[in-house]
Order: sequence, then C-alpha cells, then structure tokens
Amino acid sequence: MESTSPTLRVTADRLRAFMAQAFEKAGMPAEDATIASDLIAQADLRGTDTHGVFRLPAYVRRIRAGGINVTPDIRIIEERDATALVDGDNAMGHLVMHFAARTAIAKAKQTGVGWVGARMSNHAGPAALYAMMPLAHDMIGLYFAVGSNNHLPPTGGAEALLGTNPIAVAIPAGSEPAVVMDMAPTVAAFGKVRLKAATGEPMPVGWMIGRDGKPLTDASRASEGFLLPIGDYKGYALSLVIGLLAGVLNGAAFGRDLVDFLKYPEAATNTGQSILAVSVEAFCPVDVFKANVDDAVRMIRSAKRLPAVERIWLPGEQSHERKRDRVANGVPIPPALRKSLDELARELGIDPLA
Repeated sequence: MESTSPTLRVTADRLRAFMAQAFEKAGMPAEDATIASDLIAQADLRGTDTHGVFRLPAYVRRIRAGGINVTPDIRIIEERDATALVDGDNAMGHLVMHFAARTAIAKAKQTGVGWVGARMSNHAGPAALYAMMPLAHDMIGLYFAVGSNNHLPPTGGAEALLGTNPIAVAIPAGSEPAVVMDMAPTVAAFGKVRLKAATGEPMPVGWMIGRDGKPLTDASRASEGFLLPIGDYKGYALSLVIGLLAGVLNGAAFGRDLVDFLKYPEAATNTGQSILAVSVEAFCPVDVFKANVDDAVRMIRSAKRLPAVERIWLPGEQSHERKRDRVANGVPIPPALRKSLDELARELGIDPLA
C-alpha cells in the first residue's frame, strides 16, 4: 500500500550528512563524499528536486556496479594560459566539475577568462551549480554539458541522437539576486518526465511525441517517443551546438556513442562538460557592473504587465526564493522519495534520513 505519510522536511545539514555517509559506505573517500553531498544538497535547496537527493540511489547503484571510479585521478591533460582540458578518470561528475570550475576561476583571475573542458566525467546535477561558482569571485559563469541520455532527434529525424544538453549562465548583481539562467533545449528535461512516471501523472501535451509524430502524454511510455525541442528547429540547433562544445571539443561521448547511465550502471559514460569563467573587472569596475545589473533587473521586474499577471520574474529568482524557504524550513522529502531513501539506508546499513 502506498504511504500516506506527510512530506518530511529535513535540514540541509542533515541531508548532506546522510548523503556523505551513503557515499562513504559505497566506497567514496570522505573528502570527496563531502564535496559531492554539498553540491547535491545545493540542488535541493534551490528546488531542482529532479537533480538532488532524488538521484542518490542511482548514483550509489552506479558506484556499486563499477560504473563510477571512487578513487580517480582527476587531472589536467592539456593546458594554455586561459584554457584547460580535464580528464575526470570516470569520477563522479560533481567532483570533476568542482575541479574544472575551480580551474576556470583561477585562470580567469590571471587572464580575465578561463575556459575548461572535461571528458571522462559523469552526470553532475543541475547546470546552474557550476555556472554559479564564479559568482563568489565577481565573475560571470557559463556552463555546457552533454546530456546523459539521447531523447531528441534532429528536426525531421526519427532517431534520438541528441540529449537535453543543458546551458547555464550566471551573472552577478549587487543587492538583487544574481541572474541565473539554467535551461535545456527541450520543452521539458527528462528528469521531469521520470518524475511524472514515478507519480503516475500525465505529461502535458507538447512535452513529447511518439514515433508516429502524435502527442505522447503517458510518461511510462517515454521510451517509445521523443522529447520536443524549444522553438522547433532552434532547440535542435542549440542542443547540437552545446553537444559539439561540451562533447566533441573535449573528446567526450556524442550522438550514438552516448551511454545511458541509468540503463547501464556498470558502464563508463565519458560525459563531456565545459565551463567558462569571465572576470567582470576585465571589462569594467565590479561595483559599476553590479549596480547596472541591479538597474536592469528592476527595469524588467517593473515592466507593464499583461492582465492577471501578478509578477514578472527574472531567471533564477524563483530558485532564490525557494532556497530562502528551504534554508529556513528544511528541504521537503515527499513520501515516495523518503521510502526510496529508507530502502537505500537499510541496504547500506546506515541511519535513515529521519
């Protein structure tokens, strides 16, 4: 019988500790487990629930199946003053991108810009996590990644050769929240489709089509269809370009070479990612730029609204509001997720989340 227990709220600290303990039990060194758990908890705090602790059982399953290297040698294999190529040695993607982002920031401090690509990585959670890392250094961050599954055909095609390849951009502001765009080139990310399948809810028309070209709304049949791109052929082109920048440029998997990390937990995915850090002071004084961003944000927010529209939101604002709520009141853990995490805890022999 399905649980009727209410949604649990847990503190971010408890969430981090639980995930770190799970990763350590699965064989990950304590320091790496702490880094990965903190990044995953940040996803939950921002409300990106499809890429937070929801993913923990799948990550642990991949580690235990041998699909992720828990003792990696993450290293730079090609380097110039403003660029670097990182080999992740099949480490957990969060660790690879943590290393890559720090490298890009260090280069931007010296040259004004740092572009770092990564190969032999893995799924790393929401793109915004890494685009936002340069913000603390008064930098703009851009992040690109090859999606972990192919669900998007080229326009006019009937073969899924492209993924929900995400792009994220984070721009610092002054007293306003940073402007943070995090998007897939598809109408819906596949994580949302999985969430619909898990809850038994239908998908809205416009998310997917079947192989007959007709709308597909049954999330349990998602493998029978394709995700739809944003803006028709423009979304397809965006996915392709991101795949070339994050995958092909870095010598990572692309197209038919992509490995579905959920379907094949024992296999290395060779996921490709890229991050760009841009120093604001290389272009203008930081305080001037942030003040101008604040002005731009307020101009957009105060624009004349259509009837029945209560508020105009800036990219990242709703995530900022969710984080404020969840820092104060805890991260919500729905009953189905709690059951999954309790099962994982019993399997690993660790204390349950609550």
